[in-house]
Amino acid sequence: MIYLSRSFSILISTLLLFASPVQSELIDRVVAEVNNDVITLSELNEEARETYLRIAREYSPEDQPTIIRQAQEQLLESMIDRMLIRQEAVLKKITISEQEISATIDNVIKASNLTKETFQQKLEQDGVNEITFRQNIESRVRVQKLIARDVSSKIVISDEMILEAYDKEYTSQVDEGGFYLLQMGVSWGESEASRQSTALLYEDEMAARKKIEKLRKQAVSGEDFSELARKYSDLPSAADGGDIGVFNESEMAPSMKAAVINLKPGEVSEIIKTPAGYQFFKLLSNKEGGIVMQVPYDEVKDRLRNELFNAQIMKEYQEWLVELKERSYIKKML
Repeated sequence: MIYLSRSFSILISTLLLFASPVQSELIDRVVAEVNNDVITLSELNEEARETYLRIAREYSPEDQPTIIRQAQEQLLESMIDRMLIRQEAVLKKITISEQEISATIDNVIKASNLTKETFQQKLEQDGVNEITFRQNIESRVRVQKLIARDVSSKIVISDEMILEAYDKEYTSQVDEGGFYLLQMGVSWGESEASRQSTALLYEDEMAARKKIEKLRKQAVSGEDFSELARKYSDLPSAADGGDIGVFNESEMAPSMKAAVINLKPGEVSEIIKTPAGYQFFKLLSNKEGGIVMQVPYDEVKDRLRNELFNAQIMKEYQEWLVELKERSYIKKML
């Protein structure tokens, strides 16, 4: 005899209740009409299979019916969106060649790091035959073409937009009298063993010195200071790429002031020793003030362009989808 957990039993009972207008009979039924197509409850439940299992694991039996209902409503909305887009692609006669389908499948297999044979075996294990898989790929490529034609093609990211984003993210105005600094540091003597042993403390300090000298050499040679700080600095400022902001002379500790006072913007200081480790700095702007460029424009231009494009395409896509829904017939019966 197989015994089900109380949680799983309640989950099954809840699904059966949702599946049938009368509790004594299990019937598949339409849960949404989308123009001339329909979505059935069995299709929704298949889409939600993994979600149901997660709900059974993560939520109490008392909470599961409400969580399941919310999940079904969200998944149904997503299925409606996908159906509308597929319908639009067919309506606009967007065609896909067999070569395009095969090339896309090859890319999917390559991205999975599997051989064609192993990938085919995995499909069979998941109960997906090759014909169904190709149909799914064809549908996906058709949708991508539709969105590229109706949404992506209308997006233009100008140089002025990139410069504006660069100014917001990578430049700062420093008033006269301030020193804008980046910081990098390596700590030593933090372990209990080091604190209790002079020999271990000395070894710890020498290792820290060796590491900080290597980092300074990399920074001086032109490697990205902020990236080095994020990866290797032990100081809290590492999270901000070593950015510690603007200091006036009166705010600096004597050792820090001595290290940076004669630097020119862009230069890296000598290493200074602190009670807990070693540090050095990069000066972005000196007491004369002005605009500080934290990273050269050419180094981040392409990344900023991609970020702006992705943000714009999401905005345009959502507006396009809303307009598509407004001119479609949609009836939900969940």
